[in-house]
Amino acid sequence: MAAGRLSGTLLAKRVGSAHNTPVRLKKIYSSREVAALTGLTARQLQWWDAHGIFAPTIGTRPTAAGGFTERRYSLVEVLELLVLADLRRRGFTAQNIRLLLDTLRTRFGVRLYDAIEGRTLRLYTDSRDVFARTAPGQFFSLVRFAGQPTLMLGEDELKELSAKPRSQRRKTAPARRAKPRADSDAS
Repeated sequence: MAAGRLSGTLLAKRVGSAHNTPVRLKKIYSSREVAALTGLTARQLQWWDAHGIFAPTIGTRPTAAGGFTERRYSLVEVLELLVLADLRRRGFTAQNIRLLLDTLRTRFGVRLYDAIEGRTLRLYTDSRDVFARTAPGQFFSLVRFAGQPTLMLGEDELKELSAKPRSQRRKTAPARRAKPRADSDAS
């Protein structure tokens, strides 16, 4: 299956929303494009790469001019970063994110993309932990009790994680104050 049919469509709508024109999805995105799509900063992406939390498809390399090339991310990585950015906004730390990604890889043998697309697992959060639900319906904690089976009560309180682009906040003009009118009768 192509990288995220539904999720790819969401990205296309997000990128093309300004003019409502169709946009061709790219195979590779620069760190600036990723930052604009996810709300993460270029510095966060750099730090996550340097500390082994989330590495791009194409890392930085020194150039002949003495600078460095920009990090490049695949569409699958952009979709994963959308989920991770959502978790950051919910208060999950970089260490929590590292633990989540490590637990998915070591305990379940999948990457985050496979889980958000619902291929083998479904991911949910209660804003304190992330839970994996297997096909037979078993729940596992992925952050607080990494990889441990969990008895879930009140599943209605959980929000399923998915790769949704962040909503763009429209810049609004400051409200104009009405000028006080001089009464014609007051002389």
